[in-house]
Amino acid sequence: MNLVKKLSPAIDTLELAAQHLRSLDELPIHNDKLFVIDRRGIFQGVLPLHSILINEPSLLAGDVMIHEVVKFSPFDDASKVSQAFERYDLVSAPVVNERGKLLGRLTVDVVMDYLRDESTEDVLGMAGLREEEDLFAPIWRSARNRGLWLAINLVTVFIVSRIIGVFEETIAQVVALAALMPIVANLGGNIGNQTAALIIRGMSLGQITREIMPYLIRKELGISIVNGLALGTAVGLFTLLVYRNAALAVVISASMLLTLVLSALIGLGVPILLERSGRDAALGSTVILTSTIDSLGFFIFLGLASLFLI
Repeated sequence: MNLVKKLSPAIDTLELAAQHLRSLDELPIHNDKLFVIDRRGIFQGVLPLHSILINEPSLLAGDVMIHEVVKFSPFDDASKVSQAFERYDLVSAPVVNERGKLLGRLTVDVVMDYLRDESTEDVLGMAGLREEEDLFAPIWRSARNRGLWLAINLVTVFIVSRIIGVFEETIAQVVALAALMPIVANLGGNIGNQTAALIIRGMSLGQITREIMPYLIRKELGISIVNGLALGTAVGLFTLLVYRNAALAVVISASMLLTLVLSALIGLGVPILLERSGRDAALGSTVILTSTIDSLGFFIFLGLASLFLI
């Protein structure tokens, strides 16, 4: 049900608008305004319900009517519409055609349903899944959907294993490296995925532009440096306490800092590169990021260990 009234702003009063409201059996959900149209159905503006209630009934509709309002076309991009609802805190908005004729209204519940669907798609995409897959999808469809990204993951795992294999002699001489390696890679993967999630959300809301990129790079570098210093110091102290090896403690602290800084840059860059290449930025990002950062973390840690501990 659309809250629409044919009012003449220059003649009709707020009392007439109030009578229109009282004539309805019930008010439509998520309504905060009357849509005013002329006799041809051309959209003229809106009368907020609170304006009808708090102003004198004898006032003309034109005295309190708002002419400049956010309105949409049936062909507007859904993501841009959702951004406008968020930016202007809209509850409802008119939908008009190219001639200005009112076609209906768009409400916040519809926009929220769209955002929920988009969020679900992004979450599935980051894990390498497709939207049509759910808990009750057929076995063959689920296996096919997941197979490609699992195969990609298998290839990257082979790469990680070869990186570790290159440093077999180093690990053999300093056995503690095997126990400490997962710490560096795991924390690097976390900060990379956190950064990527924020970037993907920003892209879906239209917040990522060329102009803002330098700021984002500085911000993510700053965050990763602060976290890298704090976490690197904590892990270094833990290593010193457990293994009584100051050089090993310094190596893992430095590795932690470098890995977190590079992981943040990778988490920022991968979604943007995927989008610019015409691919879904969310699809499989977690798989790509985790494997890349694991390889990077192991290489930095074992490489520094080879240089300074052997």
